Amino acid sequence: MTVRIAIPEPTSLDEAYNARSLPAYLDALRSVAAEPVVIPLHLRQEDVAEVLARAHGVLLPGSRFDIDPQSYGETRIPECAPSDPARTAVDELLLQDAFNLHKPILAICGGLQALNVWRNGTLIQDLRTAVNHQPGRHVGEAHRVRITPGSRLAGLLQDGNLEDRWVNSSHHQAVSVIGDNLTVTAASPEDEVIEAMELVSPEHFVLAVQWHPERTLRTSALSLAIFAEFARNAAAWQPREIQESIAR
Repeated sequence: MTVRIAIPEPTSLDEAYNARSLPAYLDALRSVAAEPVVIPLHLRQEDVAEVLARAHGVLLPGSRFDIDPQSYGETRIPECAPSDPARTAVDELLLQDAFNLHKPILAICGGLQALNVWRNGTLIQDLRTAVNHQPGRHVGEAHRVRITPGSRLAGLLQDGNLEDRWVNSSHHQAVSVIGDNLTVTAASPEDEVIEAMELVSPEHFVLAVQWHPERTLRTSALSLAIFAEFARNAAAWQPREIQESIAR
């Protein structure tokens, strides 16, 4: 069976950013035998729904634009970047479909933030800490993260080392208030910035990381394991009506 993963274009407003960032996500999915299905952000809602009907999972990538603070009840500050309404609209369609049908979700960087806001969480509009969370895409080990024992993320570690994990980093916003039924599964130990979240549900795979595992697939066993576990859950996914009929 071909495992198809729906992934939106990162932005509708910067083709150069898409050309620079999207290939790494596509390569990461193909490396774990999943077929990426890119969703153009100009598609009509019904056309997005048609694509989603054939998808087994959803990957929400990063973006160079910020989520509109009005969507989580705040006034935009000058440091908050402009939003991308077309990306937001497609993200919401993908999240609604995935939660309705329990399709696996992997959310990365801005995708984590979109997931959190969609689940009624809030964001820090401009992160100011002693840790540099945006050293750039070419820095492979930007800062450490501490992973929560017993989490899905912890289960992917080959060496069991929860404390001294180094990740890349490229974000100026972060989670403030956690969204509904999400739990923190990794944080930066120096400043407690949230670095990973999961859905509190053993039946529905939803994993979100603030760093970029697609960029370190060949140098980090954890990065590869994140994509492999996502693809494994997507391959095992069945429509909920089929699951219910089997249960009966």
